[in-house]
Amino acid sequence: MSVSTWYRYAFLAEWFDQHASLLRRFLLFFYITDGSVEMYDLKNRKKYLKRTKCDSVNQEDLFVGNRLNIFSRQLHLVDYGDQFTANKLGSEKERTLALIKPDMVSKIGDILELINASKLMVTKAKMTKLTWSQAEDFYVEHQSKPFFSALVHFMSSGPVVAMELVGDKALSIWRELLGPADSAVALTEAPQSIRAQFGTDAIKNVAHGSDSIAVAARELEFFFPSTVGHGPSNTALFTDCTCCIIKPHAVSAGLTGKILNSISAAGFEISALGMFYLDRAKAEEFYEVYKGVVDEYPVSLCSGPCMALEIHGADAPRTFREFCGPPYPEIARLLRPNTLRALYGTDNVKTAVHCTDLPEDGILEVEFFFKILDR
Repeated sequence: MSVSTWYRYAFLAEWFDQHASLLRRFLLFFYITDGSVEMYDLKNRKKYLKRTKCDSVNQEDLFVGNRLNIFSRQLHLVDYGDQFTANKLGSEKERTLALIKPDMVSKIGDILELINASKLMVTKAKMTKLTWSQAEDFYVEHQSKPFFSALVHFMSSGPVVAMELVGDKALSIWRELLGPADSAVALTEAPQSIRAQFGTDAIKNVAHGSDSIAVAARELEFFFPSTVGHGPSNTALFTDCTCCIIKPHAVSAGLTGKILNSISAAGFEISALGMFYLDRAKAEEFYEVYKGVVDEYPVSLCSGPCMALEIHGADAPRTFREFCGPPYPEIARLLRPNTLRALYGTDNVKTAVHCTDLPEDGILEVEFFFKILDR
């Protein structure tokens, strides 16, 4: 076996071919030396894509469960393709739940920045409001504790944000980032921790983190079911609203927290939030109304995960569109340097954010994500 063949990672990947209504399975190879990819069609037993450089795939994107955009096809990595890959990439890769509590949802941008700085990836996210019954189910292991009722009351008092974090030793890194459960203890023992910075006590302690790998699997299934249902409902209001999308390039660049902070600092209410993976067909469907009007191309929305937001408030479509700035970042930096596109956009396609153009389309675009896709 040659050196160039040995130094490659292999994954079992699936792609849903919408035209044929078939789920196609491939062996996907990623060559470490030059970042090229190769695909082998398992059903037809032949090469599907010859070895080709693919700038949209990076080594840190390679983990089971992730979705990759390879030449406009969204592939879901469902398993390791060989033992070498499993040994190299699977030994320390973990998933854990980060649950931002009701009084800290307004600090989600700050928390995401700390998560990004810790080299953890957010692969799923949803803003939801737990019912009393759902909060009881989630914290069932604390049912006999004296603080149980107060905890359930607090956790069902307002929106929370649930996130799946993935990374090497993600569980311990997230728990260390949080600090001791009691915020007062955290102030003394871990003054740089999230709970020391933002927490109040042992219940209002910013966020929840899973205790173990097994607990993380159960808790992630609670919010992001892999089989039946879609977990607790999102918080979209579908009235007096507009849609904002933090584009995949901005998400992958670690700008999500900064953009959310800018939106909140400008006084806008984020009433719903979710992470979505759009394939090309869904991206084209979303952009159909903009065809021939702007330079956007559907691939800009299906190159990776995006963060969709419902922005709520009187006259939200107009005021938020103004806050996003001119559609071209270079022009935005000249004319309106404090707008989102001026601050975070790079070129005419990588504009950092999408916002609804026409007021009458605001509810429709929010419904696209939070009714059609989130079901």
